Amino acid sequence: MAGLEPLLRDTSRSFYLTLRVLPGAIRPQIGLAYLLARTSDTIADTELVSLQRRLDALLAFREAIVDSNAAPPDFGELARHQGSAAERVLLENCQASLKLVRALSSSDQQLVVALLKTIISGQELDLRRFAGASPENIVGLRTPEELDDYTYRVAGCVGEFWTKMCRSHLFAKASLDDAFLLANGVRFGKGLQLVNVLRDLPMDLRHGRCYLPSLRLQGLGLSPQELLLPANEARLRPLYDGYLDQAEAHLAAGWAYTKTLPWRGMRVRLACAWPLLIGRQTLGLLRQGRILDADHPLKVGRREVKRILWRSVLYYPLPSCWERLFLRG
Repeated sequence: MAGLEPLLRDTSRSFYLTLRVLPGAIRPQIGLAYLLARTSDTIADTELVSLQRRLDALLAFREAIVDSNAAPPDFGELARHQGSAAERVLLENCQASLKLVRALSSSDQQLVVALLKTIISGQELDLRRFAGASPENIVGLRTPEELDDYTYRVAGCVGEFWTKMCRSHLFAKASLDDAFLLANGVRFGKGLQLVNVLRDLPMDLRHGRCYLPSLRLQGLGLSPQELLLPANEARLRPLYDGYLDQAEAHLAAGWAYTKTLPWRGMRVRLACAWPLLIGRQTLGLLRQGRILDADHPLKVGRREVKRILWRSVLYYPLPSCWERLFLRG
């Protein structure tokens, strides 16, 4: 995994903060899973290549992950179409990532494979669902259940994977409520993804995608196309704020999850706390900001991120203060 460290740093963006603080017993597995997920995401997002070619490449990648005897995928064409040097190298180093999967223990390999199968199924569904989507022809999810399924496939399943990996390598003998951890681990992941959906709404609309369910929009007399107009924000707000509340409830479940982990596991608790605290801060911006303005995206600034990180570390020796960090926002 050491040879892929620069690639992990260049492709993981803000998640690299979390990866760096993770205990060594689980960092390689989670880092590898992230690289594989980023690889499949890069395949799905290469819009200069035809939809069918991307689907074929995505399925070939899944087959190579699942079956060690499968033909190694060739992503040379896809790599040539990458505007990002890091993503081009990611595709070119696909074989190295796949070899690392085979080097994992049997139990870890099963967890990584199961995770990637679920994530890739979500990416495949997205490609098929939004085929033909454009700013002139916005395609939306239809029901709240479809949105919940989407957030599970791309992030809720990560909460399950994370929980099982931590349980196996960090807290194998601890007395913990596994059902509670698994359920809230899923909500943890769903909450983070729902924050992303709500934050990225105006940009997704300009790519022809709407993750807010059309049935819920219809109840407000809105269509996805009308969300391109910032003037319709007031009409959207009741539905949007309801999803902000849902995302916050999921993040609160993630905080309960984090507080349940043994106190001695400082590194993994911090790794959980940071995205939750940043996510909650993002929700605050979305409650006050212009949510349909694609020209001024709402995002927690670097200075605030650093403040969150340092405060969480400084407060850690004071359990009651540390556990109230989420309430303070």
